[in-house]
Amino acid sequence: MAGNYTLTIVKPDAFGAGKAGKIIAHLEGQGFKVLAARVLHMSQAEAGEFYAVHKERPFYGSLVSFMTSGPCMPMVLEKADAVAALRAAIGATDPAEAADGTVRKLFAESKERNAIHASDSDENAQREATFFFATTEILRAR
Repeated sequence: MAGNYTLTIVKPDAFGAGKAGKIIAHLEGQGFKVLAARVLHMSQAEAGEFYAVHKERPFYGSLVSFMTSGPCMPMVLEKADAVAALRAAIGATDPAEAADGTVRKLFAESKERNAIHASDSDENAQREATFFFATTEILRAR
């Protein structure tokens, strides 16, 4: 499955603003297939573990606080070269720098409230997908 799937999270800002459906429709329109999805409210411990790779970065604390501020929607998406395709589809972290037609240009509020998370490598996609979903949940959807 490596290379054909990735993880995304509709973040609390976009989910709370009622943009999740529009974001999903946008991604499906670009050829992504939703293999698994759920709505959840991450605890501090869960968000801390998920973003542990950023623990030494200055934004770690505010990122964990933001990701626990409301419900979010993790999803496993399938498409050829999924990681690169999704990162292109969502655009730059700062919506002011994101290309027209990208998720962040269309739906993000700011660099910090940027609507969506996307895995940055095939290895992280696998680790992140199995953080939220059992492998059997993902495989069953294929």
